[in-house]
Amino acid sequence: MATKRKHSRLVLSLIALALIGAALTAAFWPRPVLVDMDVVRIGTMRVSIDEEGRTQVHEPYVVSSPVAGELQRVTVLPGQKVTRNETVVARMRPANPSALDARTREQAEAAVTAAEAAIQVAHADLNAAVANQEFADSELQRVSRLVERGITSKVAQERAEQEARVAHAAVNTARAAIAMRVAELNSARAQLISFDDKGLAEAIEGAGAESPGIPILAPIDGTILKLIHKSETTLPAGEPILEIGDVERDLEIEAELLSSDAVQVRPGDPVIITNWGGAGDLEGRVERIDPYGYTKYSALGVEEQRVKATIGFTGDSARRDGLGHGYRVEVRIVVWEGEDITLVPSSALFRHRDDWAVFRVADGVAHLQTVRIGSDNGTVAQVLDGVSPGGSVVLFPSASLTDGQRVAQRRVE
Repeated sequence: MATKRKHSRLVLSLIALALIGAALTAAFWPRPVLVDMDVVRIGTMRVSIDEEGRTQVHEPYVVSSPVAGELQRVTVLPGQKVTRNETVVARMRPANPSALDARTREQAEAAVTAAEAAIQVAHADLNAAVANQEFADSELQRVSRLVERGITSKVAQERAEQEARVAHAAVNTARAAIAMRVAELNSARAQLISFDDKGLAEAIEGAGAESPGIPILAPIDGTILKLIHKSETTLPAGEPILEIGDVERDLEIEAELLSSDAVQVRPGDPVIITNWGGAGDLEGRVERIDPYGYTKYSALGVEEQRVKATIGFTGDSARRDGLGHGYRVEVRIVVWEGEDITLVPSSALFRHRDDWAVFRVADGVAHLQTVRIGSDNGTVAQVLDGVSPGGSVVLFPSASLTDGQRVAQRRVE
C-alpha cells in the first residue's frame, strides 16, 4: 500500500513538472513581431511641388487723377463691368482755393494796393503821352503849312513827322501799360479769394449745375477691382483713384516657391490647381520663374529664400467662374511623372550605411534588403533595383527590428 502511494505521488510530480515546463516554454518562446506591411506594385507616379498661391490680374490698370482738383464721389462699385472709352468711372472738378493765414492775407492786400497805385501811375503816364501827342500833331500841322509857303525846309517837316509818330507810340505804350496793370490788379485780388468766400461758393454752385466736372473714362474693357478713393476729396495730380482689370481673360496665379524648389521648375510644366473653392481641380501651366529671390520669414520665424512663379490658367475659363483678383488657391507643380514603374511606400525606406534599404517579408521572416531608388514624392518612391513587384515590405520599421526576425501582419480592429 505504501509502495503504491509513493508511485502515484511520483507520477503526479512528474506531470506537474511537465505542465510547468510546457507553460514556461510557451511563455518564453520567441513570437513574431507585429508590423504593418504593404505590397510593392506597378503604377503611375507623379512628383510635384505643392505651395499656396494668389490669383491676380496680369495687367491691372490704375486710374489716377489727370490733374490736381476735387474728386467727386465715385459711383461705380467693385465688380461692375466697364467699357473702354465709354464708361465714366470718376469725375474731377477744379479744387477750391486754400485758406489764407494772416501773413498771406496781408501780403495779398499789399499786392492789391500796389497794383492800384501802379494803375494810377499808368494813367498819369497816359495823360502825359496824350499831351505830347497833341503837341506833336499841332507842331506837325504848323511845320507843314510853313513848308507849303516855302518858309521852312523839308527836313523840318520830316523831323516833326518823326516826333508825332513817337508821340503816338508813347500813347499806345501807356495804354498797354494800363491794361497790364489792370491784369496785375486782378491777379492780386484773386490771391485774396479763400475757400470761405461766399461769392465764390455761390459761383461754384451755379457752375456745378451746368458743368458736372471732367469725366474720367475707363481705359480698358474689364471689371472694377478696387476703389482706392470713394468719397469726395481733393487729390493731387497722379493720385490713384481705382483699379480696373480683365478678370475673365487676364487672370493668373502667383506662387512663392522655395529657391531649392524653384530650380526644379521649368516654364511649361503642368500645374494642378486645387482647393480653390469650386468643384474639381483646375489646370494650369508655369509661365515664368523670376530670376531673383528674396528673404521671407515663415510663420515659425524661419528665414527662407523665396522665388515668385507665375502660373497661367489653361482649359475652359467657365470652369473657374467665381475666381477673382487676390483669391487663395493651392497649386501642385508637376516636375516629374512616370508610368508603369515599380513603386514602394516611402514609409518603408530607411538609411542603411550609405544605401537605402527595406525589410522584405518572405514566409513570415523579415529580410534586410538594400534598394536603389529614383524619384520620391513623399508617399511612394520609384524602385530601380532591389525588390520585385508583388513582394511585401515592412512599413515604419522600428530600430529593434533585425534581419531574419519573424514578423506578422498587425491587424487593425
